[in-house]
Amino acid sequence: MNEEKSINRRDFVGKAATAVAGFMIVPRFVLGGKKPDGSKYLAPSDVISLGFIGTGKQGKGLINSFLGTNETRIVAISEVYKAKSQLALDRIKTHYEKNTQLGAYSEVPVYTDFRELLARKDVDAVVIATPDHWHAAMAVRAAEAGKDIYCEKPLALTVKEGRAMVDAARKYNRVFQTGSMQRSWPEFRQTAELIRNGYIGDIKSIKVNVGPPPTPTTSPPSQFPTDWTGASGSVPMRP
Repeated sequence: MNEEKSINRRDFVGKAATAVAGFMIVPRFVLGGKKPDGSKYLAPSDVISLGFIGTGKQGKGLINSFLGTNETRIVAISEVYKAKSQLALDRIKTHYEKNTQLGAYSEVPVYTDFRELLARKDVDAVVIATPDHWHAAMAVRAAEAGKDIYCEKPLALTVKEGRAMVDAARKYNRVFQTGSMQRSWPEFRQTAELIRNGYIGDIKSIKVNVGPPPTPTTSPPSQFPTDWTGASGSVPMRP
């Protein structure tokens, strides 16, 4: 071997030590793994960037749930009702200011047209918590845009809508989950087991109570959006 090209042991060890030292200055959380207390670091590449479509009562609860995992980052919102979107923004900002492990808080944009949110390349998945008649249209477009999807119940209004959602998720190879969490709760699973195994005999009748019919709102019009186009979608406008 040519002497000029040879690397003696001392040079090699010195260069290796320099390389290791350079590697070790990478922040620990970037590499994943576990903290000393047993909880895990989450590498940035494992954080899911979420877009929330609909931030009303159900959306508010879902925002709290997803923030609580500390494994997602909400990067965009679509909401036609300004008061609701502002409540969501305040909740998100408060959480990220207290939990800095996912990075510094940055402003979350709000879109009145959900298609603008779907056009964002930094959104990995969307949460759809809108009025029921919007679910199918939004889910199909989200799949087409390459987003994974969590969609609230009821999944769809018709079998045709549901089939279109399934077809789109399969065509674009998307992860799709619907929010019917009670199906997995222990008491519901135990009830199904008791009935299916005949432990309580033959079921003759079932009573279901879903509450009284809806009543017209008494809130003044000033509390609601002046333009309901983004909320009404395919259903007819009515006072």
